[in-house]
Amino acid sequence: MTTIEFQNLANQQRSPQTILPNLGLVCITISQKVRFKTITRTRYLKLSLKERESILRELYQHNLQRLHDALTFCEQHQIRLYRMTSNLFPMNDLEDKIGENLLEEMADELGKIGQRAVALGIRMVLHPDQFVVLSSDSPEIIQTSINILARHARDLDLLGLPRSPWSLMNIHGGKSQRAEKLIQVISELPEAIKSRLTLENDEYAYSASEILAVCQAAKIPLVFDAHHHICHENLDSYNEPSVATMLEAARETWTNPDWQLVHISNGETAFKDRKHSDFIHAMPDIYHQVPWIEVEAKRKEEAIAHLRSWWLVGQ
Repeated sequence: MTTIEFQNLANQQRSPQTILPNLGLVCITISQKVRFKTITRTRYLKLSLKERESILRELYQHNLQRLHDALTFCEQHQIRLYRMTSNLFPMNDLEDKIGENLLEEMADELGKIGQRAVALGIRMVLHPDQFVVLSSDSPEIIQTSINILARHARDLDLLGLPRSPWSLMNIHGGKSQRAEKLIQVISELPEAIKSRLTLENDEYAYSASEILAVCQAAKIPLVFDAHHHICHENLDSYNEPSVATMLEAARETWTNPDWQLVHISNGETAFKDRKHSDFIHAMPDIYHQVPWIEVEAKRKEEAIAHLRSWWLVGQ
């Protein structure tokens, strides 16, 4: 399906009469219904080539089925946004090429998952791990980061998901005070990566306004996180004026505003605690105007149900 077809699908499913934020599930369920297998690099490298292929084949087949299970779960619970785990297909970027070759072998199965997501109207996105630092002082770390993003982009291609922010890969800015380097590296990224890349504000290195400037210069969307913003700015409410100001500025970075995605979490022990809470008990009022919200709470689907029970009621 082309990017235009995905855009038409999104517009059809978001009619003016039924505009409600879509609350997204992050990676796994608190129940055992959606769980994935992995393997450590140390253990993997101790295996013979034959053993590596055998164990990865079994692991990938298991995770493919669990990805189907995730879509089924989302369908059953009317969840239209799903963040895939960044460790879905471990070891597929190593020099032995075993994982990469296995995924090419499984291309038809991967494509069916992407087609099923489209048929169900479920948006699938990624958040690569913290090792992706495009603003690093080290050329080696930057290249490793690009390799990780290329691996994820290849996975999304195999799933048949579009090269657009509909199937975004979201990362943080990385090393602070390196905005110019970050912009430069992004400008030189392959199309398969850059077309899907988004940046997110954080509590430490890049404020919402700082990462907004990077997004504007690099011409990529900003994923606004209200909790990161209040922690960074030491605010006492999600309804401080700057929250709405930054969200609206972030919206301008999305070529299609109906695709704008944001994050929400609450502090575990205090309002500005950086650790995530089990449930979401406070929301910015401005988030009622956002089409897609990833719910970053420890109780996963239970947190989504709880949020629906009090925040979406009467909308």
